[in-house]
Amino acid sequence: MKKALVVGGNSGIGLALVFNLIEEKYDHIYVVGKDFPRESDIPQDYRAQYLEKTSFTRLNLINEEYGFFGEIQDIDTLIITAGFGRVAPFEALHEKEVENLIKCNQLAIIQIIKKYYSKLHSHNDFYTLVMGSIAGHVCSPLFSVYGAAKSGLCAFIENLNAELAAQGYSNRILDVSPGSIKNTNFNGGPNNIEDLLDITREMLHRARRKERLYIPQYKEIYQNVIARHQKDSLQYGVESYHYKMQSGRLDKKPQVCVGYLSGTFDLFHIGHLNLLRRAKQECDYLIVGVHKDGSWKGKETFIPFEERKAIVNSIKYVDRVIESFTEDSDAYDVLHYDKLFVGSDYKGSERFQRYEKYFEDKSVEIVYFEYTQGTSSTQLRKKIKEK
Repeated sequence: MKKALVVGGNSGIGLALVFNLIEEKYDHIYVVGKDFPRESDIPQDYRAQYLEKTSFTRLNLINEEYGFFGEIQDIDTLIITAGFGRVAPFEALHEKEVENLIKCNQLAIIQIIKKYYSKLHSHNDFYTLVMGSIAGHVCSPLFSVYGAAKSGLCAFIENLNAELAAQGYSNRILDVSPGSIKNTNFNGGPNNIEDLLDITREMLHRARRKERLYIPQYKEIYQNVIARHQKDSLQYGVESYHYKMQSGRLDKKPQVCVGYLSGTFDLFHIGHLNLLRRAKQECDYLIVGVHKDGSWKGKETFIPFEERKAIVNSIKYVDRVIESFTEDSDAYDVLHYDKLFVGSDYKGSERFQRYEKYFEDKSVEIVYFEYTQGTSSTQLRKKIKEK
């Protein structure tokens, strides 16, 4: 059976490659993405087969949860197109954005390849395609950290291919390093999947031939670009900087989704952990407000405030811990978060009806999480009082 894994297969190039694999009669395609594919991005002609041939897993690569990939080992094709970047000067990048750029565009990809290296390091055919970038091969000012991450990734692929060749193995990783590709939302434009299918077919064709590097439009554009860079990289970089500035491509909005939730977090248990995990899946930077005590719910707390803060702060899903505000809407006025997380039992309450009205003109999404069965603080308090 022919099976593939496409990481970043929820939109753009990745989604187009999924349809190419469907065309090639793959039996099953595992698709991983940060968000579910938009229905409008799936051409009508492919919808039935897409539903039949694929299974989707929502996963944010910056969360460093790579164990999932160890469970998917029945594949003969690995495609990784996940990544993000924005045209902006280095001083405009949020500190968390810098960290996420390195994680998503380099570290996560290397870790995923590590999970499948035994398949590459084999005499059995294993096809691997990874999305690099022309920014990984030439100076790319206003793409500083993105370019640094892609440079490291492209060097990693080159080094690994050399190791495989030296050890007598024929498998290779194809570094696909385009410049700007039309009909994708990478640079803020709309996805037009059907117009991408030809270029992605070419990518797959080259991966099947176990090529090592594919730069689309190389002869038309990038052969000259690389030659100019090799002649004088600083001069090339300065010219590239001014070109990007004049082209109006500067993106002033940080590519960081800030989330916020508040709670008492007394008698910390698995329910609390699941809440924080699910919240971090929905955002890049999670701020947690810890209540000073339980008086707002008419309940006593058993663990001191500073200890509860320390416990929450030690959780890997949490980026920052603060003392909670009286109202979550007050927290927005200081933190300017993008998403507010809360249990679904609060939906429709007078408090959250107020919040929904308050956030109507502020581009804030309130995300209600369904209550999950299991250990609860109420159960623990009851047991303690019984003792």
